Amino acid sequence: MTAEGADRATVVDPYDHLHDESYADAFARGRVGAASLVTVAGRAVESLDGDWRFAIDPHDEGLRQTWYADEPVPASEWTVPRDYDDGAWQTAPVPACWNMRRPEWRHYEGGAWYTRTLDHTPGEADERTVLHVGAAAYEARVFLNGQFLGAHRGASTPFCVELTGHLRPGPNRLQIQVDNARRTDRVPMRHTDWFNYGGLYRSVALLRLPALFIRDFGVALVPGSGFRRVAVDVTLSDPVDGTATVAIDGLLPPSPVPITAGRGRVEFDLAPELWSPDSPRLYGVTLRFGADSVADRVGFREIAVAGERILLNRRDITLRGVSVHEDDLLLGKTSDEADIRRRYADAKALGCNFLRLAHYPHDPRAVAIADEVGLMLWSEIPVYWAIDFANPDTYEDAANQLAELIARDRNRASTILWGVGNENADTDARLSFMARLAALARQLDPTRLVTAACLIDRERFAIADRLADHLDVIGLNEYFGWYEPSFDGLRRLLANSAPGKPVIISEFGADAVAGLRGGPRDLFTEDCQEAVYREQLAILATAPYVRGMTPWVLYDFRTERRQTAFQRGWNRKGLIAEDKTTRKRAFAVLAAHYRAMADAEAPPSPHTQTAKSR
Repeated sequence: MTAEGADRATVVDPYDHLHDESYADAFARGRVGAASLVTVAGRAVESLDGDWRFAIDPHDEGLRQTWYADEPVPASEWTVPRDYDDGAWQTAPVPACWNMRRPEWRHYEGGAWYTRTLDHTPGEADERTVLHVGAAAYEARVFLNGQFLGAHRGASTPFCVELTGHLRPGPNRLQIQVDNARRTDRVPMRHTDWFNYGGLYRSVALLRLPALFIRDFGVALVPGSGFRRVAVDVTLSDPVDGTATVAIDGLLPPSPVPITAGRGRVEFDLAPELWSPDSPRLYGVTLRFGADSVADRVGFREIAVAGERILLNRRDITLRGVSVHEDDLLLGKTSDEADIRRRYADAKALGCNFLRLAHYPHDPRAVAIADEVGLMLWSEIPVYWAIDFANPDTYEDAANQLAELIARDRNRASTILWGVGNENADTDARLSFMARLAALARQLDPTRLVTAACLIDRERFAIADRLADHLDVIGLNEYFGWYEPSFDGLRRLLANSAPGKPVIISEFGADAVAGLRGGPRDLFTEDCQEAVYREQLAILATAPYVRGMTPWVLYDFRTERRQTAFQRGWNRKGLIAEDKTTRKRAFAVLAAHYRAMADAEAPPSPHTQTAKSR
């Protein structure tokens, strides 16, 4: 029988993949997100960091040709030629950004394949094994022994894929296809103002868990309880009944948390010493259920607003901050502990008590170390510029990234603000999109405030974004003295505004090439940047509803949008150059301003007070 007369479904055409443009549809199913995330707090993990076999795939041939299904045998055993092998001829480290590995990969955008062998020794009969990926920019698809197990979207939040039942004793082939291509319907969308790094740039690990395990838990002061009640909640892997046990060092002996259908919540009458930047007190917390246990170090504090004031532990605070990108001259978007601690040492040298982690979730160690050193944080998701606000799938992507961020960091006292967007035009679709995100943030975490970096209402020339009704704190980006040279607009803006809520000036600044000198209006000089800071700070001090600021930005950072002889692919608004050492003149201006603010406020330190002493 000829092919024309045969059942076409049974005909194998080795060239079909050349014409198949729906090749990725199958991998949209099985997407994982916040619901499958497993906490790693206090767990023993099997690190998968190190060199992985690596290949770029700009044409998505791996998905089209099903590279993952090919048996990993040497070329001498192939019966037909292939376009891919996972031999050790080319490797890339994990965690790392591929952009930093070779000059020809610096601006590469598209798919790439990471492959490694897992030598698996089975544990207990009912053991469950979960793959935990700290971050993969932007989309990731996981394959084990040729089988597709799950996909994830979002460049900066963690995800988990369960490997139970798919691992076999001995060697297993684990592959993760990562794609950093920019797209108009994603979060962020195609048009951004930072470098598009790609890869498995945070740690990858295996978790070995009992049959029933703790998926998530939270420990926090109950808002409005007078600092006298601590809530503990727990979510298990399965909807079972039982009893968990929680203990807090120095506060709470092992105490029961009843579980119904996999969830439990108990409030305890306690009087913890409160966390603050002056006294970043942390308590060891251990939670157990059956054969599983997790542990963390948690601070207890209350953040609230009252009119145009921001209150930390019922005391007025002014947020002396700076914005910072996750970018490094050598590491790219990958952070290590030394880089984070240098970042915070520079912020402390400025006199900061606050940072805005722009414009995406930063490394989880950045938040944990902020807990330790006493810095408050604004953490946000990349709902940036012209997101496809009318697209339901885009909203689901943003909502999942927000849920993953909150699940990851909700036990971190340092995080006081969830940011749901940046510099979005005030349209009806955007209002609906971001109002829903704000509501979701409050639903998932009522212990923190919600904000967004808004733009000026140009019709009224005032702080009057319609989204403000859905925010606790209004962020405002403005660049008077730089993109709008006259400062008269800033004076007019502040005089026209009566927000009724606290405002954080979330961005202002000016580009300066380190070491370039000139007059106060000579663009890209340190003198111009210094003059902009002096005038901005003087004018902003006249607005009592301005309760904080995070000038743009701590360090110079990469961005391909910036292509003048001064910028050369960098945003030069950093107070410190890209070497993270050379301080520009404006650094000293802001540091002096923050010292004066701190001296003027000089509140009595609450670091030894407890709820009982109040």
